[in-house]
Amino acid sequence: MVEWFVPVVAGLFGLLFGSFLNVCTLRWPKEESVVTPDSRCPKCQEPIRWFDNVPVLSWIVLRGRCRRCSSPVSIQYPLVELATGLMWAGTFATHGATGEALRGTVFLTILFGIAISDARFYIIPDEFSVGGSVLGVALAFLPGGIGWLDAFIGGAVGFAVLWLVGVLGTKLICKISPGRLEEAGVDQAMGGGDVKMMMMVGTFVGIWGVALTIFLGSVLALLVFGPVSTMSKRLIPLGVFLAAAGAVAYQWGEPIIDWYTTSVVGM
Repeated sequence: MVEWFVPVVAGLFGLLFGSFLNVCTLRWPKEESVVTPDSRCPKCQEPIRWFDNVPVLSWIVLRGRCRRCSSPVSIQYPLVELATGLMWAGTFATHGATGEALRGTVFLTILFGIAISDARFYIIPDEFSVGGSVLGVALAFLPGGIGWLDAFIGGAVGFAVLWLVGVLGTKLICKISPGRLEEAGVDQAMGGGDVKMMMMVGTFVGIWGVALTIFLGSVLALLVFGPVSTMSKRLIPLGVFLAAAGAVAYQWGEPIIDWYTTSVVGM
């Protein structure tokens, strides 16, 4: 029972943070406050009372509908809450009640929020990227982390590398396919949100984590969304795939890099 107590409590907190994450991913991309107004039904504008705002449970009890007007409530809400709760429970089960568990849950929650925002709005809010970078450096002072200096350097490298990739990518696209960016309604091959996101990632996983995140994220984006982008001429929501790769880099980065340096490079 003692072994399961911490993950269970962490999971309950994760459900609450998942509920707040829903609000952040819907309001921050539209530059709206997450404090006011209170949560309300988008159709009838009835404020949602506290007993109808219990993570996951309220959605199930109300059968996914507004209590007043019976309009459907997106299944995104309970799914995000449940996923965040499981994420928190799993991280604390792995690391125990430690500073590293807190650092990991914060990082993974931010990545999850970025993925949702970028998938839905093609926007990565600064609150996630810039605010997350500040948290990354601050949490690096906790025992078990990468250290504040590695966090700071990782953030700088993450920003610089993706900024350079964006600049070179823009020039290459303009040379190979003139007008492609104009058709997509953008002026650069990579948005500033992706660049600032990698700054945040670097503060949590360091330089090697940045390299692994960019590599895995690029491969995933090309394999999963590349064909869709080619046919529809839509730009790839890279933040979604960088978020997934960042989670992999955090959880299994060291074993992957060790395998690569010993088995592939032969070091």
